[in-house]
Amino acid sequence: MLITTSQIAGWLGDFIWPMTRIGVALMVAPVFGGRLVPKRVRIVMALVITVVLMPTIPAAPAVDPLSAESMLITVQQILIGVAMGLMLQMLFSAVVMGGHTIALSMGLGFSSMVDPQNGVQVPVVSQYYVTIATLLFLVMNGHLALIAVLADSFHSMPISTSGLVREDYMSIFAWGGRLLAGGVMIAIPAVTALLLTNIAFGIVTRAAPQLNVFGIGFPITLTLGFVVMMVSLPNFIPQFEALITDMTAVMISFGTVE
Repeated sequence: MLITTSQIAGWLGDFIWPMTRIGVALMVAPVFGGRLVPKRVRIVMALVITVVLMPTIPAAPAVDPLSAESMLITVQQILIGVAMGLMLQMLFSAVVMGGHTIALSMGLGFSSMVDPQNGVQVPVVSQYYVTIATLLFLVMNGHLALIAVLADSFHSMPISTSGLVREDYMSIFAWGGRLLAGGVMIAIPAVTALLLTNIAFGIVTRAAPQLNVFGIGFPITLTLGFVVMMVSLPNFIPQFEALITDMTAVMISFGTVE
């Protein structure tokens, strides 16, 4: 069986380069790339998505597979995939940060558990919000939106030596600021209620120093924190949905910023 250079170039353009972009994005994204998802499953998902999208992907340039141009195209596909997966990773980081802020206000900053997606220690409250965010992401068809954005990226950023531009990187950095704001918005209800509670304890301590406020302060703060979390949970859904909408808009803008 004789395999020519032109055949290898055709395979690169039609299958390997698109699969590289899709596979890297799925590997970096938290839901698809979590440690609980076996590597073989990720490879199969990338393979299936690539096969489905192949008829809609614009034709790639025919280049020598061993040339510097071919290596540059491969690097560009990796960068695009990392950027898209990183955007989704930052979305869940905002949820983790919000839960961490609430945990510190409740006095549960010392209580941590292993995040099964990333394999790191996070506060229990953060893991609670991450679990809810993961379920909401799947219920809102966020995984389908990610696949749709990946499919559109082959039209806004065709397979070539050019990929992300400076404005795209600036959009990613700006999204980092939105991440901070999103985490604060998630934590504001609980943090505000606990701050008022601590102020009330301070007033009681000044008015009646003989009372052992510290003995009852932690149980009350902990209980109030859980109550506020339960009451404010319905507000978490529109905030998380707004973060997903903003993230999708930034990802769609890749390659279209002039």
